Amino acid sequence: MSAAPRISELQRRRIIARRHHFAGDADGPEQVVTSVLALHATDPASPYLSVLARSRTTSLADIAAAMYTQRSLVRWLAMRRTLFVFDRADVPVVQAAVSTPLAATLRTRLLSRLRRGGTEPPVDGDLADWLDDVTDAADGALRQLGTATGAELARAEPRLATTILPAAASDQPQNLTSTLLAMMSAQGRLVRSVPGAAWTVRSHRWEPVTAWWPDGLPSVDPAEAQRNWAIRWLTAFGPATLDDLQWWTGWTKTAVRAALQDLPLVDVDLHGLPGVALEAQLEPAPDTAPTAVLLPALDPTPMGWKHRDWFLGLDRDLVFDRNGNLGPTVWWDGQLIGAWAVGPDGQLRTAVPGDYGAEARVAVDEAAADLGSRMEGAVVRPVFPTPLERSLRG
Repeated sequence: MSAAPRISELQRRRIIARRHHFAGDADGPEQVVTSVLALHATDPASPYLSVLARSRTTSLADIAAAMYTQRSLVRWLAMRRTLFVFDRADVPVVQAAVSTPLAATLRTRLLSRLRRGGTEPPVDGDLADWLDDVTDAADGALRQLGTATGAELARAEPRLATTILPAAASDQPQNLTSTLLAMMSAQGRLVRSVPGAAWTVRSHRWEPVTAWWPDGLPSVDPAEAQRNWAIRWLTAFGPATLDDLQWWTGWTKTAVRAALQDLPLVDVDLHGLPGVALEAQLEPAPDTAPTAVLLPALDPTPMGWKHRDWFLGLDRDLVFDRNGNLGPTVWWDGQLIGAWAVGPDGQLRTAVPGDYGAEARVAVDEAAADLGSRMEGAVVRPVFPTPLERSLRG
């Protein structure tokens, strides 16, 4: 038996840098999203900045148009209960592969909270029946309104304002609205639409799914959807370990094995770790010049794997918070080497603790100047501050 093909850290970094358009050569928001499968949207500014970094001919207005005018990109709750921006064509697959099972989990957890803590006002009768009735009523109210904020929906369906009482001393009372609407979005009934404020602020209006898919979201077989999604992930992020795929999707080990069954996979040696690649993916390291890129907090490239040491060129505690959330980062030749932030003076600042040579310094400065000019004066503050980014802000 021949030895598994070995892929070095440098080869892997250069493969990803080319695939994920670190040279800024993507021709628009849709190509960026397709290249990385999905943009993290927990931090509202990150989808915009992820596109700007990878497509130097794209403006903030182009990204907003793709999301809310052309509607070629859609914000959707999916892997690991995280909000992402997907290509519209991928949403039915994502719904079947990830979001529908997630919605069932969210409903179970919400019912558990309601039963443990109770509500104000109290609910008469069966809680599950009550919750389903409120869900249907909220859906109907939104269809009548056409578009609404959570607060507007709660005025149309007052039961959304029900308070979930704390079940433990460490809990806080919570309004039902946001939790229920998140569950409904995972069910494929609601779509997050235009923001209610600037692109850097977390707010949005809701629309019924029929405003985006008039005949309803197309149905996809769940097993086929998971198989398709596994292939797409390997195409974007492979070669990789099975742990990486499981972590990214949030699936069980059983689901991962089922999705990969009968795929044209090759076992590979990932610089000492056992990994897999699609047969067609055993590509040589691209012979391209190193490039610098500034990626935003929770960017999909560094968040694409569970195992990340192969691209880290500095102490992880400088760029991650205590919960594993990644801040804004600086990259050179496919390696994470520093951080960036917008300072009190509105200027984009970078910090690279190591010495990577004059070429890297010049390239990082150029990338920072380009990104800063296309942010149009916006002051970006990551939702999850990290040590190096925080120090740059003073």
